[in-house]
Amino acid sequence: MKPLTRHPLQSGVPRRRFLQTLALASATPLFVPARVLGAAGQPPPSEKITLGVIGVGAQGHVDMRVFLGNKDVRVTALCDVNQRNLEAARQAIAETYGRPDVKVYSDFRALSADRSIDAVLMALPVHWHSLAALDAILQGKHIYHEKPMGLSFAEARRVREAVERKGVVFQFGTQQRSDRLFRWACQLARSGRLGRLREVLVSVPGGKHGPVFPEQAVPDYIDWVRWVGPAPSTPFHEQKLSRDNHENMRAFSLGMISCWGIHHLDIAQWGNGTDDTGPATVEGQGDFPKEGAFDAIERWRVRFEFAGAAPVTFVNDGTPGFAHGVRFVGESAWVHVRRGALGGAMNDGDVQPPPANLADGITGAFLKDPANQPEALPVQLPISQDHVRNFLDAIRHKQRAICDIGPAVRGDTLCQVALIAVQQGRRLAWDPKGETFVSDPGANALLEARPFRDPWG
Repeated sequence: MKPLTRHPLQSGVPRRRFLQTLALASATPLFVPARVLGAAGQPPPSEKITLGVIGVGAQGHVDMRVFLGNKDVRVTALCDVNQRNLEAARQAIAETYGRPDVKVYSDFRALSADRSIDAVLMALPVHWHSLAALDAILQGKHIYHEKPMGLSFAEARRVREAVERKGVVFQFGTQQRSDRLFRWACQLARSGRLGRLREVLVSVPGGKHGPVFPEQAVPDYIDWVRWVGPAPSTPFHEQKLSRDNHENMRAFSLGMISCWGIHHLDIAQWGNGTDDTGPATVEGQGDFPKEGAFDAIERWRVRFEFAGAAPVTFVNDGTPGFAHGVRFVGESAWVHVRRGALGGAMNDGDVQPPPANLADGITGAFLKDPANQPEALPVQLPISQDHVRNFLDAIRHKQRAICDIGPAVRGDTLCQVALIAVQQGRRLAWDPKGETFVSDPGANALLEARPFRDPWG
């Protein structure tokens, strides 16, 4: 392995110089290594795309197995600070390739610097997202970026700037854009088949509360100092390694308002026709656990008002009058979608809520109308039947992925400003063009990145 050169993300390099590095990066259309696309004297396009995986825990392992199922991909490198995760990933690779023929790194910068790698799957805990993503992108790697974007709007903005300047393919881990039912619901909303869209209702799982985790001795299989990384120093407990736990801890995450919220808010944006903009105002209320290890937001109700689009109400599951999923409500009909289920009906002048437990599959005579079938609708949204395959095809054909960096940041921004509105406890005006709160220094301060602990500062 080549020795690492000094990197702009290491301690000692001023933030201003790092941002200058971004500014000086060449702005070129979707860069694809010659060995992938083929060129004079180079291998043809049928050459396998080489993939490095940064983070092979719960989500990373699932994603990696999907990549392994594509014959034009070769997973050549893994990076994790948890030896148990690495062993499970090596076993999966051995099952696919016949042997665990893969490089193993403990430092993501070494993997990103590997010139033999074309693309990176990044599936780390949230507090690591922007640092690892920026490093891979600045090394010219295409990136499948698990959601959310990071812990702040500023981090998301930096990743977007890097993607745009380096011209790499970016795919956000909002896999519902590659689901037929979600696309169908959005096409109905945007084709006018619901009448004028009056509102969008979004409900996702809320947070949780629980016990304090006492300090434990750090086991040999985990590099805890590296796992914590830029987050505040915290004692080890094995339960903190669980995704369901650390995503509800403010040291490492914004909570379910972001980690789950981005999935359905992304669909709300798609169906509302607001992928390239944001709300005009946002206001909300919420509750945080008063004790225990889980201190991220537990319950919330947030309202977004848009200029020229329907308002969006965003809540946690269990809120009276709401059902899990995304509900587009028009003047003449409504449609409700969640994973595995799509229901809809005419309003007949009286808007009725969907069933509390929407049946799996497709329900309602409204959806059986030939004029409401996906292929018959006047608005045809991009079709992707497999999120990973869409990413790989985008690399091969020099195209944008179905959830490129633009809509990824716009959707993620809703999560960010929703939490800020709850924290501020008042109605906030948002400038979607300038991506800042209007004349509100207090709220704008919360858009900035948290301080990163040394040596990642």
